[in-house]
Amino acid sequence: MSGSAFILILSLAQFGQSNTGELRVTVTDLDGLPLESSVELISDANGFRQSLQTDQRGIVIAKRLPFGTYRVAVTRDGFGPFAGLIDVRSALPTEYHVTLSIAPVQTEITVRADDTLLDVHRSTTVQRLGGETLQRRTSSLPGRSLPDLVNSQPGWLLEANGVLHPRGSEYQTQYVVDGLPLTDNRSPAFAPEIDADDVRTIGVLTGGYPAEYGRKLGGVIEVVTGGEARRGLHGSVAASIGSFNTKGANAIGEYAWPRTTLSATAGLTDTERYLDPPVEQNYTNRGTISHYGVRFEHDATDADRLGAIVRHGQANFLVPNEQIQQEAGQRQDRRSDETAGQFSYQRVFSAHVLADVRGMARTVSAGLWSNAAAIPIAAEQDRGFRELYVKGSLAAHFRAHELKFGADLDAGNIRERFGYQITDPSRFDPDVAPIFAFTDRQPDREHALFVQDQIGLGRVTVNAGVRWDRYRLVVDEAAVSPRLGVAWSWPAADLVLRASYDRAFQTPAVENLLLASSPAVESLSDTVIRLPVPPSRGNFYEGGVSKALFAHARLDASYFARTMLNAADDDLLLNTGVSFPIAFRRADIHGAEIKLDVPHWNAFSGSISYGYMRGTGVLPITGGLFLGAEGASLLESTDSFPVTQDQRHTVRGRLIYQLPASAWVGLAAAYGSGLPFEFAGDREEAIAQYGERIVDQVNFETGRVNPSFSMDASGGFLILRNAKRSLRVQADVRNLTNRLTVINFAGLFSGTALAPPRSVAVRLQAGF
Repeated sequence: MSGSAFILILSLAQFGQSNTGELRVTVTDLDGLPLESSVELISDANGFRQSLQTDQRGIVIAKRLPFGTYRVAVTRDGFGPFAGLIDVRSALPTEYHVTLSIAPVQTEITVRADDTLLDVHRSTTVQRLGGETLQRRTSSLPGRSLPDLVNSQPGWLLEANGVLHPRGSEYQTQYVVDGLPLTDNRSPAFAPEIDADDVRTIGVLTGGYPAEYGRKLGGVIEVVTGGEARRGLHGSVAASIGSFNTKGANAIGEYAWPRTTLSATAGLTDTERYLDPPVEQNYTNRGTISHYGVRFEHDATDADRLGAIVRHGQANFLVPNEQIQQEAGQRQDRRSDETAGQFSYQRVFSAHVLADVRGMARTVSAGLWSNAAAIPIAAEQDRGFRELYVKGSLAAHFRAHELKFGADLDAGNIRERFGYQITDPSRFDPDVAPIFAFTDRQPDREHALFVQDQIGLGRVTVNAGVRWDRYRLVVDEAAVSPRLGVAWSWPAADLVLRASYDRAFQTPAVENLLLASSPAVESLSDTVIRLPVPPSRGNFYEGGVSKALFAHARLDASYFARTMLNAADDDLLLNTGVSFPIAFRRADIHGAEIKLDVPHWNAFSGSISYGYMRGTGVLPITGGLFLGAEGASLLESTDSFPVTQDQRHTVRGRLIYQLPASAWVGLAAAYGSGLPFEFAGDREEAIAQYGERIVDQVNFETGRVNPSFSMDASGGFLILRNAKRSLRVQADVRNLTNRLTVINFAGLFSGTALAPPRSVAVRLQAGF
């Protein structure tokens, strides 16, 4: 099936998403008559603010709300205002009734937005990014708007080419987009992006996972798109232009009837700096990405809801050349395509029971082509997979319990075709095959059962669950994974203590897994080590505290420790740029994270965070493909080494000041202490290959890239705003000091990659 073909996905993704619920607000007068009113929802803990309007029945439904405490403010001319707090904790709809009195009679109720700073029921720290953060985000290179936002949170590291690494994990990131789990590599070099303009909220988890989540648990990124509770036609159009000849546009349109909503989105971006190049000249680095999607949602009754989503994304880009490749005239083209759609049904049986069934099908493909001038090797690849995902669950509220039971099945078919021809034999060992071709197809079968419960016991909240997984691809394995989290609140001190434990069963990366596991690779060299890549099994521990400060700020602090057997990593096949999964015996990772978040304090808002992490890997290798004598030694060694994401110290922060006349300015800064690297030669050999300016950014004595520091500046102005329309402009300058930053250097797995120099971008957005 081609990447542009229509794929139907049966899914309840946008309705049954874990950690989101629904709030139904009904507004009446003292006689019980419905009132059309203005409703504002605020949750500072979730970074969420939304203005709504009740209909003629006095009802408004806010869908896909992140779990948490919300301030509900209701106003109507001639009536006194109302403000109250409500907890949204279940996938079941939460009913909230408001009665307004005539203005002189209304009793004043003092409920402030800062009453929502702490979520006393969370057993782990969840970083929530809401509409204002998304709207005022610093402009990113195409394909990286979501990774850059996630990277601003503690515990995450953005490596070369936009690859996210949570708490030292390699390729163990899971996106949950409108409830749909995506466990393949979502970095710009592997998949089309999810545009931040299409996103409503983001939740970032690095521990305390619900039993519903599995397969990839290094970190989970929950993404909720679209779905504003507004009647009639509304939407937005955005256009941007910036350095590296970057230009883009994105449009969203939605029309809502009383029970039906239809929306569409589309975007196109082009740039001359898509990936992170290995040399400063930024050779052959153009990329073009596009996407479109359609969403349909219909409430058949108050208890039955249907929905459908179709999405398609595509990226076409060039692979940046090194100096010798540019002189030879090399050109390598890559592409990635993804087409997906969703259909869903939800049934509310009662105020205490909700059932949903979801199914998913999608197709993903990627390709690589090299011209005849490619050096030292000309590679070609065409790979992809088709996936059918089916999930059913039952949510129930019983006394102090919020229960959820479910099962899912993920059935895929993976195909891989790869070949190369060596064009410069002097760069390879004599026993390496000069020509190689590989083709294979394999079924992938994965299924799981889970049960989870949130138990409210006064000041104590317990989140408990267990999950059973079965994985069958190149190996056949199963595991039981218990999960437990506890939160204890001290209201008088505005304090919450948290602790969690996760047993993690993580499947290998699917990209080029068949190639690394096939007997055909034994023809590559006289000495080939080929081991099936097993799933990783881990124990994750976390303890932390959250404290509200001065009624305007929140401090989150956490300590974590992870031990993983068959720890996942990746390696490159010769000099082809094609990576494949590997595994080594064990990884031990521990660290601490702290974040001060100020949603609003007078005219200021922002955050600052610090992360410490130390990661150690232990040999021997337990899975993957290795060529030559080095592979044989890795099979016998018991040495330890820093994991590739072992950056000890990371600091990030952003401060925004709201100016008069609807203008704002912001300043962001980031510091990283540097990643480890391996280079077989000396400094002089490195200079000959990469240039002196780049080599000056690494320390051969410590084996680490030098510390990095960057500053970004932003400013925005609201040109027009009324009840129906808005127009705003934002300008960003990234890397203000124009500092040369090496992200990776001659990495055993990652190669050399440079961060962008100073760049400028301007974005104009119109809402209607």
